[in-house]
Amino acid sequence: MAAQTKVAVIYYSATGITYQMAQAVCEAAGDAGADVRLRKVRELAPDEAIRSNSGWQAHHLETQDVPEAMVDDLAWADVVIFGAPTRYGMVAAQLKQFIDTTGPLWAQGALANKVYSAFTSTATSHGGQETTLTSLFTVFYHWGGVVVTPGYTDTSQFIAGNPYGASHTSNNGEIVPDAVALGAAALTARRAVQIGTALKKGLAG
Repeated sequence: MAAQTKVAVIYYSATGITYQMAQAVCEAAGDAGADVRLRKVRELAPDEAIRSNSGWQAHHLETQDVPEAMVDDLAWADVVIFGAPTRYGMVAAQLKQFIDTTGPLWAQGALANKVYSAFTSTATSHGGQETTLTSLFTVFYHWGGVVVTPGYTDTSQFIAGNPYGASHTSNNGEIVPDAVALGAAALTARRAVQIGTALKKGLAG
């Protein structure tokens, strides 16, 4: 019997919007038969900044038991799905800092030949969702990874409208991810698992 495809879902979320999308990704990947790890990246903001925002503080406490991501999670995985909100059209610093610790694995070639995908959220419409996702893809290209996106492979994507990855506009945290955003997150996960499983079998053969 073939080994399960291993999926690492590594995310950053301040007030919980991206975390909810990460949960949808994990659920769909698990339903697709994968062995899934959910990991958050380390918070860089000072405690006083977190305490100054009630939503940020509440989410920080809510997810205190979620394990922090380690580079070993990347080595373990066949499929890696990153999630983070945008910051000025780029990925949040917390996730970028984690990516910047992967040099030793990259130098060994240990990040190559894996499937990578991503999801994001913004406070406002046109807040940099596509540029954030494509900036993550640039990292994956450097790693020698295989980028898998939802594309327009399902009719739901003509509503979601983002072929690069799942995304959501939260109106400054007031609107939680709806069925469209969560559906896009699930589609992203299913495609990543499907292609990751096929790639793993092909490389093993």
